[in-house]
Amino acid sequence: MPGGLDGTMAFLKVAEKRSFRAAAIELGISPSAVSQAVRKLEDKVGVALVARTTRSVGLTQAGQRFLERAGPAMAEMEAAFEVAHALGATPSGLLRLTVPRAVVGPLIEPVLPDFCAQYPEIQVEIVADSGLVDIVDGGFDAGIRLGELVHADMIGLRLTPAFQYCIVGAPSYFARWGIPEKPSDLRAHRAVNFRQPNSGAIYRWEFVQEGEDIEVSVDGPLTVNDEALMLNMALEGIGLAYIAAPLVQQHLKAKRLRSVLELYCPESPGLFLYYPSRAQTLPKLRAFIDFIAARRSEIAAHPLLNP
Repeated sequence: MPGGLDGTMAFLKVAEKRSFRAAAIELGISPSAVSQAVRKLEDKVGVALVARTTRSVGLTQAGQRFLERAGPAMAEMEAAFEVAHALGATPSGLLRLTVPRAVVGPLIEPVLPDFCAQYPEIQVEIVADSGLVDIVDGGFDAGIRLGELVHADMIGLRLTPAFQYCIVGAPSYFARWGIPEKPSDLRAHRAVNFRQPNSGAIYRWEFVQEGEDIEVSVDGPLTVNDEALMLNMALEGIGLAYIAAPLVQQHLKAKRLRSVLELYCPESPGLFLYYPSRAQTLPKLRAFIDFIAARRSEIAAHPLLNP
């Protein structure tokens, strides 16, 4: 409706654009219709909300206060209409997901072909990125991250059990450099270090010692920003790696790697699919959430889900 709740929508567009003409274009009506709608709203409120001059459009103090209260309320109203409309719609459109590189294979690849076959009108875009991502600002519908990295205002669906981090090295590495018995011993060791995507800083290894959280910097001949490469270089004996235990279970069982300092390594809550609460009812995302939830038992045999 052009007026939108007795002119509120017209007023909000004028406040956003600072122009009656630009607001009219946005709303698809004439500038005179916008002006009339705002005038009726001002009559109802009993005070001027917009300060008009020949050169500019601004807000009065009353208009600014009205904007601060009405803006969020109108956004919620628009979202309510979208959600109600979406409930009867067929899942379709672009579904953008941000997923850590290390879990694309075990978590996404097994289910993606069947999902695409079941929902041919949904176009899926997977962005493999190990950094922290604001899914709202980044234009994503959902993401997969470690539980400790998911913001409290997001809804999370557990994908994996909790797991422990570990320090691993190849037998050839320990034969040359020895076995550390406590975190401080790592100062005499070599690491395949990991550069964090967001900050660009080298990750400092985290431990729990005598009930206190500590961080240790470990020197090394190699720094990477990819977990798979880090693991491969540890297998080659170049240095120790700090990594999620499920990613190395097969190598530990085959004795290609050995884990050390287990008593000091912290635990992660596990991996979660997370998304904004308002977005969960969009058909394309709802379809993906339900699909993943139904398939978790089928992919639970993978080491990442069954450490």
